[in-house]
Amino acid sequence: MTRIAVDAMSGDHGAPVAVEAAVASLHAHPELEIVLVGDTETLNRQVARHRKADFGSRLAVRHASEIVGMSESPARSLRQKKDSSMRVAINLVHGGEAQACVSAGNTGALMATARFVLKTLAGIDRPAIVSPIPSRRGHTLMLDLGANAESTPEQLFQFAVMGAVLAEAVHGVDEPRVGLLNIGAEEIKGNTQIQQAGKLLGDSELNYIGFVEGDDIYIGDVDVVVCDGFVGNVALKTSEGLGKLIAQFLREEFSRNALTRSAAFFAMPVLKAFRRRVDPRQYNGATFIGLQGTVIKSHGDADAIAFASAINVARMEVEQQVPERISSLLAHNLGE
Repeated sequence: MTRIAVDAMSGDHGAPVAVEAAVASLHAHPELEIVLVGDTETLNRQVARHRKADFGSRLAVRHASEIVGMSESPARSLRQKKDSSMRVAINLVHGGEAQACVSAGNTGALMATARFVLKTLAGIDRPAIVSPIPSRRGHTLMLDLGANAESTPEQLFQFAVMGAVLAEAVHGVDEPRVGLLNIGAEEIKGNTQIQQAGKLLGDSELNYIGFVEGDDIYIGDVDVVVCDGFVGNVALKTSEGLGKLIAQFLREEFSRNALTRSAAFFAMPVLKAFRRRVDPRQYNGATFIGLQGTVIKSHGDADAIAFASAINVARMEVEQQVPERISSLLAHNLGE
């Protein structure tokens, strides 16, 4: 059985969404157990709304008296909110009562707390944030997406190892192709940091394909794209903005007049298929990779479908023993 601690109070929607997602996940995966962490009265009331949600010991509630706000300082939450739903959920992983934690809460606070409580794996300097990005081939894993604004060549190499393990273990990619994000694919391009990281990757046993450019994230033959958190977060937010802009343009054009509204009716099957392919809910669940435990960050405004996707990411990573596989591959590449 896989047991996951869910921070059920954080995020924009809190308990109603977290509980609904937990119930759906338990229905979908009989081997799954979930501990909802938060205010007991609130959570029990939400569970009671799902009258058929009698899962016995597979669904438990653990009380936490505090909530970390979405704009709260990570340092303050770490020092002053030791009984927050976020902290208690991570503590359950540290204590062995759960194998993974899922939270839609404050990203900075979640990273700071997870790193403080769980620590990083041996050989990993800093954890990174990794998530799948929709692409021509299905999706591309990209890291770091914001945990580290600056990274050394050695840390970029570590990100590559972690991304490769995740691509193979969870996403079923044999010998994942790893690319280093750069301003050009030519070997002479890039700053000293990128050049040195490229040499480390070139000397490793990873399937390193060299430098890749921004458009390769979406249309290139690459499975894992590596960059520092500053570049990665800008690329991620740019992608999200572009997606919203395209959706807005389509709505405006199809509602422009009677003729275009009629065209929208006939185009609806294609539009629905397109929306399914790029639906961000199916990609929800960013991994805080490199920790001695599994921590998954759900988008703060995730609905129940998206939150259930994040729970499923946690389930798969636990079953595939991702932290252990990272340690093994890192030691092999470093010759330890």
